[in-house]
Amino acid sequence: MHGLSGALGLDGDQVGEVLALAALAPSVHNTQPWRFRVRPDRIELHADPTRRLPATDPQDRELRLACGAALFNLRLGLRAHGIRPLVTLMPGADAPGALATVRAGGHRDLDDEVRSLIAAVPIRRTNRKPFRDVPVPLAHRHALARAAERERCWLHLLPDHVERGRLQGLVAKAHRMQNENPAVRAELGDWTGPRSVDGVPPASAGIRPALQDEWSMRDFQAAERVPGKDYESDPLVAVLCSFVAGEFAELQAGQALQRVLLTATDLGLSASFMSQAIEVPSVREELRRDLGGTIFPQTVLRIGFGSPVPPTPRRPVTDLLMEPAHTA
Repeated sequence: MHGLSGALGLDGDQVGEVLALAALAPSVHNTQPWRFRVRPDRIELHADPTRRLPATDPQDRELRLACGAALFNLRLGLRAHGIRPLVTLMPGADAPGALATVRAGGHRDLDDEVRSLIAAVPIRRTNRKPFRDVPVPLAHRHALARAAERERCWLHLLPDHVERGRLQGLVAKAHRMQNENPAVRAELGDWTGPRSVDGVPPASAGIRPALQDEWSMRDFQAAERVPGKDYESDPLVAVLCSFVAGEFAELQAGQALQRVLLTATDLGLSASFMSQAIEVPSVREELRRDLGGTIFPQTVLRIGFGSPVPPTPRRPVTDLLMEPAHTA
């Protein structure tokens, strides 16, 4: 990439490729709340405070989750160039303000699993459309759970209709509370509909919610649904959890989230988020108690076999740099 400095033994163009891959991570309303500082010996990941959602995500929990997902893509981008990434979360004085630093830990060849994950990054989509009424095979479910475990997190797959019904109620409760909050509604409106650069454009908005829907879905200003075209009756619903609370755990969970999503993509599955129950603190605490009180829910996923959807807009890499790009 013209003018971008090299780092970790990579030239500027290669660093640009790595950052472009990192920027394909998911984020709430496609806010893309990450920035990078490139140094010869490291790449720093920072939050972009201009992309905060203070009403929807006042504690920046989901911002850090999204940055964790970008960090996982960054790791994959380095692996694609033969570099073993060494990650430090919340580095403190070593990189003031950074959420993570990534250094080179020597050479490492690609294995088939990592090669598949890298290939999945550019084709992964948040799919807000209805899925097919086809159950997710047990082997696929096990693979998704293992993906979370690889990143020291837990993917709780709701095992029965009783537990799914309880979560449905919590999502609906949080959804109502957010709909009653003008600031939350305003943020959703600001980041959906026809935007020129980012956010969730109409082509990625899925379909309009309707009274017959079993799960409470956000209205991303999609076109009205075709009569008879409804959401699937029984999606696979999963709660991604960490084993501890706090900022470090949220970054860790973001990496687990992205590994789960890329594993799903590699298996031919689609996913979208039902995050309302996580975003409302009182409802999140109810969910935590329902899960036994020893793990911390970080996001809720709806998973199934979906139809193709277009990519959402992405910011150019040059807009993601902490300072003007320069050649070392």
